[in-house]
Amino acid sequence: MIETEGLSKLFDDFLAVDGVSLKVEAGEVLALLGPNGAGKTTTVRMLTSVLRPSRGWARVGGFDVVEQAEQVRQVVGVLTEQHGLYGRMRANEYLDFFGQIYGMTPQRRKQRSQELLEQFGLTKDSKRRIGEYSKGMRQKLALARALIHDPAVLLLDEPSSAMDPESARLVRDSIQGLRTANRTIIICTHNLAEAEELASQIAIIRAGRIIVRGTVEGLKDQLLGVPEYEVALGADGTQASLPPGVTLTTRGPGWLRYQSDTPQETNPAVVAHLVAQGLPVVSLAQVPRSLERVYLQAVTAPEQMEASHAG
Repeated sequence: MIETEGLSKLFDDFLAVDGVSLKVEAGEVLALLGPNGAGKTTTVRMLTSVLRPSRGWARVGGFDVVEQAEQVRQVVGVLTEQHGLYGRMRANEYLDFFGQIYGMTPQRRKQRSQELLEQFGLTKDSKRRIGEYSKGMRQKLALARALIHDPAVLLLDEPSSAMDPESARLVRDSIQGLRTANRTIIICTHNLAEAEELASQIAIIRAGRIIVRGTVEGLKDQLLGVPEYEVALGADGTQASLPPGVTLTTRGPGWLRYQSDTPQETNPAVVAHLVAQGLPVVSLAQVPRSLERVYLQAVTAPEQMEASHAG
């Protein structure tokens, strides 16, 4: 559904996007992560035919973003950081207006507008002027606009930005519901917990280049190493030993940590070994490996990550 090769954008002497190559299949949700100014928004603008690439090419829904820009815009729904909402319009008028732009019939426009306003909890406010809406309400209306023509490709920039927790949960649940075998979604976000929840693939961009890409679990293994487990003890375990072949990473008076990539075998052996030493095991759990740790590892060691990704 989305394919790029060597996609680049040069503004005068500034290379904002540098040779981005991506392939996102139908049914996938890709989270595009990176610091401010890394090239996320510029990449999305090229994918929507708003910006013309300086080098390379991109196809969205099978259409070339330069040669077939009109067709690209028909298959893409976009939520940008700057919504461009028309404050004097009412929500139902606004959605109907964009439905007309997409060539939808009056009956279909009305049906989709009602469905989306209800989905995002805006029905009772649909006749208020948009200028009276809160930031969260505007965000939900902008997402509804992106969905009005039921696009096959969604490009979402900070979809839950400025929302209260309840509204943000509604939006995330809606995005989960939009995942189908025939739809592809790219999310640009600084909310790493949101990215981890929604995305099937992660790509991290820095200084215009993709420095690492993969599934969340794959990137955790690649960047954080072998999973680590922590045992909480009901006694002082500073002198405790572990079974042969188990790597101790750190310990404290009432706990210890070790690494294992075969927990089904290692964990029972560790518990039995500690109990045999007269040490009561209170709990055993994997040490959480968050996407935040993956992200920080990638962006603070970019040269190492690029070399690893290239390999």
